[in-house]
Amino acid sequence: MEKLNVYAAKLVPKNENFTQGHRACQGCAEVLALRHIGKALGKNVIIASATGCMEVVSSPFPFTSWDVPWIHVAFENAAAVASGAESGLKALMRKGKISPRKIFVLALAGDGGTNDIGLQALSGALERGHDFLYICTDNEAYMNTGIQRSSATPWGASTTTSPAGKVIPGQATWKKNMAAIAAAHDIPYVATACPSYPFDLMEKVKRGARIPGPAYIHVLAVCPTGWRSPPDLSIRLGRLAVETGIFPLYEVVDGKYKITVDVPELRPVEDYFRLQGRFRHLTKDMIDQIQRRVRKEYDRLRKRVEMTMED
Repeated sequence: MEKLNVYAAKLVPKNENFTQGHRACQGCAEVLALRHIGKALGKNVIIASATGCMEVVSSPFPFTSWDVPWIHVAFENAAAVASGAESGLKALMRKGKISPRKIFVLALAGDGGTNDIGLQALSGALERGHDFLYICTDNEAYMNTGIQRSSATPWGASTTTSPAGKVIPGQATWKKNMAAIAAAHDIPYVATACPSYPFDLMEKVKRGARIPGPAYIHVLAVCPTGWRSPPDLSIRLGRLAVETGIFPLYEVVDGKYKITVDVPELRPVEDYFRLQGRFRHLTKDMIDQIQRRVRKEYDRLRKRVEMTMED
């Protein structure tokens, strides 16, 4: 595996389409994800980026950290603008205004702009069958505006709008499964990814972009500020999320499920929680409850893989 990773690293483009000079926090895994995504897609891409952390840190007027065509759009509009760009490109090629070729169209948004505010536009774009790639960079709260809860915030996590108290100990609902919602649209490609596994992430981005039709990738992005974790542990936390089964890495190709980073024996979820201040209030009973749910959901994912392999 080590030799394979060294070989894969040599094949990664050296150019940066998301460049230095941005204003992201130290240890921001979301920025790292954007660098990997940029390398995977190359120059031939148009990006529609919703309001959020990555828009704010990458575009301080009059500068930009993007070295490819990039459009800042409203919080809820990433999928709508990307589908318009995709339709416009097809029209221009049909009319002979530009030469026919593959130009990737990418929509970028955080969990707030995807799970909540932008869900209607995303669902419509997936249903219409636009040939584009939608990537959600999920840091599990509205971090840009002050660490407010979103529907991607894990059960029990403390945020400014779901504070840990005696009556309600943090987030009161379970994390919305956006990858499953996307897959329910019967689109050609859905995947989960994490920059802690860069080759897995880049391969999924390439695959999602090249498959005709809509593709959706849900990327876990560790946020040291909102998660109250040391900046130097972001990569480790991403790996722990996968190793504990809290955020499994898999893909759904034409309805068939495949786990891409399998974990035969899941680590205890406590290994993941103890490094984050947003979970420091969790009791043993709460951790046990989360552990049971994680194992149940991981077993359910394995069964989906087995069922689709049999089809």
